[in-house]
Amino acid sequence: MSPLFESVPPKLYGGTERIVSYLTEELVKQGHEVTLFASGDSETKARLVAPCSKALRLDSECMDPLAHHFTLMEMVLREVDNFDIIHFHIDYLHYPLSRRMLVPHISTLHGRLDITDLIPLYKEYKEIPVVSISDFQRKPLPEANWIDTVYHGLPSDLYKGTTREGKYLAFLGRFSPEKRPERAIQLAIEAGIPIKLAAKVDTKDLEYFENVVKPLLNHPLVEYIGEVSEKEKQEFLENAIALVFLIDWPEPFGLVMIESIACGTPVIAWRNGSVPEVLEDGVSGRIVESMEEALCSIDEIRKFDRAKVRACFDKRFTAERMTMDYVELYDQMIKTKSLSNINFVYKNV
Repeated sequence: MSPLFESVPPKLYGGTERIVSYLTEELVKQGHEVTLFASGDSETKARLVAPCSKALRLDSECMDPLAHHFTLMEMVLREVDNFDIIHFHIDYLHYPLSRRMLVPHISTLHGRLDITDLIPLYKEYKEIPVVSISDFQRKPLPEANWIDTVYHGLPSDLYKGTTREGKYLAFLGRFSPEKRPERAIQLAIEAGIPIKLAAKVDTKDLEYFENVVKPLLNHPLVEYIGEVSEKEKQEFLENAIALVFLIDWPEPFGLVMIESIACGTPVIAWRNGSVPEVLEDGVSGRIVESMEEALCSIDEIRKFDRAKVRACFDKRFTAERMTMDYVELYDQMIKTKSLSNINFVYKNV
């Protein structure tokens, strides 16, 4: 079950929906019967059930996205007896529903959890089985019912590794305070290297963009190219010296890092959040703790073996590996639920 803000896969930006798509299509490829609950403009080989006709972020008439998600949950409830297991990707919206369902379920949490409002929520719903996308993501909520960590994965043929030398630094993602694009721009200017920025601007970040980022875009070394599609990412990343990921927040995973290394392009990343779990320092990127370290890392990263960078992706971050991890979890949850039902029947004979 996917959020409805973006289609599956998303037309442009949308990390959660992209992962839902990769997992869904790989499950179908492996022979599983899958129903995908997502927006009507989604594309999938699974059976699609759509509570809304198109992605809510792109629907100018949508005023209340929560209403569509309540419809989504009701549609799931109508079909609940048809499923062996339900996999949620909609944060905590389904918890009251899931608590009352007999069907096994898991919920992958994709966002940041260092929010004090979540503490009483997870004390109340302490039985809900949740999956983290990095071990670091769990730290603010150790009391949650964590059943496993499953790292994100991309289709192995989505991007091709390259051995060519890059020409510029790259920033990919959102223009937001936590992503710190101004750090990336500052690094490029101090190094005297061009930088290309492919990013979207959310409404909530408009003030930050106008006041902090936009004044920097006039520098001759800086090129803002807007959002890029999935097809455009390959060329954008493979021609870069490095992806610059100088974040200032507890990143739960950082999908752009594995997109970059899938292209054979190393990453210069700030030591924050999941970064040390995803990158192999000195192999697939350089992990830094200051702008001085980031500047010094550029010459070093130019010498990286891009075939080895790509090999890090093949070893740890393919959609096939991710899906196999989830299927193993599905089997565990189904067996656990079956045993608990047997015990319930026995105790009530």
